[in-house]
Amino acid sequence: MTATTPAPEPDLLYSEEEDALRAAVRALLADRCAPDAVLAGLESGRPHDADLWRELATGIGAAGLLVPEEYGGAGAGPREAAVVLEELGRAVAPVPYLTSAVLAVTALLGCEADRDEVAGPLAALAEGRTLGALAVPLTTGPGAAGPAPVRADAAGRLTGHVTSVAGAAGAGLLLVPAEGPDGPALYAVDAAADGVRIEPVTPLDLTRPLGHLAFDGAAGRPLAQGERARAAVGRALLTGAGLLASEQLGLAEWCLTETVRYTRERTQFGRPVGSFQALKHRMAALWLDVASARAAARNAADALARNAADAPVAVALAQAYCAPVAVRAAEECIQLHGGIGMTWEHPAHLALKRAKSDELALGTPGHHREALAGLVDLAAP
Repeated sequence: MTATTPAPEPDLLYSEEEDALRAAVRALLADRCAPDAVLAGLESGRPHDADLWRELATGIGAAGLLVPEEYGGAGAGPREAAVVLEELGRAVAPVPYLTSAVLAVTALLGCEADRDEVAGPLAALAEGRTLGALAVPLTTGPGAAGPAPVRADAAGRLTGHVTSVAGAAGAGLLLVPAEGPDGPALYAVDAAADGVRIEPVTPLDLTRPLGHLAFDGAAGRPLAQGERARAAVGRALLTGAGLLASEQLGLAEWCLTETVRYTRERTQFGRPVGSFQALKHRMAALWLDVASARAAARNAADALARNAADAPVAVALAQAYCAPVAVRAAEECIQLHGGIGMTWEHPAHLALKRAKSDELALGTPGHHREALAGLVDLAAP
């Protein structure tokens, strides 16, 4: 009888390296991504803050966290990327980290990375020299991708439309799932190539722009075919959904912290409004929700890092729980700030818009609850 090596136990605690990474990212965002700077950027028409992205991607090296060292990355993993996303969620940072450094990178890693057609773009993304976007609608959840709306001929010419692609505006590289002559395939397309049109869309969350993609005979370079292409896209969506929970966690934490701070300072009838029992109860309940969200988000990131067999369960659970918590935290933040919470100048609306957008991104909570029920064989009533 052959002995089997037991699977590593989940570890939800932060390591010293992860704490150091958090401190570096938080310091950068405090210096370069204050709420007034984010608000000003929304009115500039830019798809993202290029200077902030450069500092995050190359100065800290966050763009290459998921990329192995032999391909120009940091050789870290989903746990470290989750820490970055927590901080980006806290700041509602207008940078394409989720779309480029997570979704696009993970899709490329699912291909044969030793091939020049894959290794070259992977290194460019890891070094922050270019931005990538996975050409699927933002609302596509793990396991929900149907037949690709884009078709490819034998020469690799792509034709079709993809709606509401996050990160399309400003991207240099598009990773396009398509139906080729021999079945599903994944192609790399230069965003500036002939036959590619990107139509900007005004989203609810202006810090994460969307775009409709149209391909009219655009030249595509094949990256993967058949089941490998389908698995690469599926893994990208699973990883993106799992790490999105960490962004939602960071956002909810900021909302709770900011609300507690404000209610301690705001006085009414000669006492801080935070001393009223009704508000204490609301904030205590929210604290419990955020603490539970942290456990769910960390479990998803750890399961992805260990490539655990139950990673789909951990991801579905994290998204089903963390998405509503982020929305509830943002709503409480606005309500408990009173009139000032409804103004454009206060950043609470940025948090609510990001939370509502994230609730739809990479699968709704309902989608993930259904997926979770199927994964654990829990029959519907």
